[in-house]
Amino acid sequence: MAAQMTDAHRRFLQVLMSHGIMEGSEARKLHRCSCEIHQVYYAHDKLDDFISTVNSHLQPLFMQIRKGMSEGDGKAHYALVNLAETEITKMASDYTENELELFRKTMDLIILSENGFASSTDILNLADQLKTKKMKKKEAEQVLKVFVEDKWLSERNGEYTLHTRCIIEMEQYILSNYQDVARKCNICHSLAIQSQVCESCGTGMHLPCVRKYFRAQTEPRCPQCNDFWSCDIPGTKQ
Repeated sequence: MAAQMTDAHRRFLQVLMSHGIMEGSEARKLHRCSCEIHQVYYAHDKLDDFISTVNSHLQPLFMQIRKGMSEGDGKAHYALVNLAETEITKMASDYTENELELFRKTMDLIILSENGFASSTDILNLADQLKTKKMKKKEAEQVLKVFVEDKWLSERNGEYTLHTRCIIEMEQYILSNYQDVARKCNICHSLAIQSQVCESCGTGMHLPCVRKYFRAQTEPRCPQCNDFWSCDIPGTKQ
């Protein structure tokens, strides 16, 4: 039988819904704050159990709070996911057809790239090739800005990648629609967009997972085939 949903659980859910996604440290603060305000027993190491209770009550609504990892720094994040419809369908209520087409084409560029990024130049070059309705580059720039604000994309120095929220929400969609290229991290078993790949066997790992896995090894070797890991280990001085 599912644990009882308290006002503390409801507060946690409402705040998370308003944010869409929340970093682990923020979620832990919210957990503590929600319990203290509503005078519910608080255990600092029981956030995942607390969320499981919320999820058991969200299940009939086809919703779930999911935990994921930022591919940039490896920090945990929590996002509220709608399981009843595909994520692209869900986006259709917020964006026009040609905006959605630009997003799909951007996603193609990012997922098919070697490093999990697509340049603004390459994305903007797609704007006047859209089948639904062509976009001017200025208009496309504005749409990309909205995708970043809405946490579907992240941008750094003119390079775009999928936001952590997008990866958490769209993991199944990406794995089923990009079967030939989408891969899971060999360490954390989550979808890996920004990753390093073993030249011998094709095993992929998130950059933060690479950093952690090889931290104590003098000679980095692939966890799958044991061949020498030829990629530069992030965070180590060459």
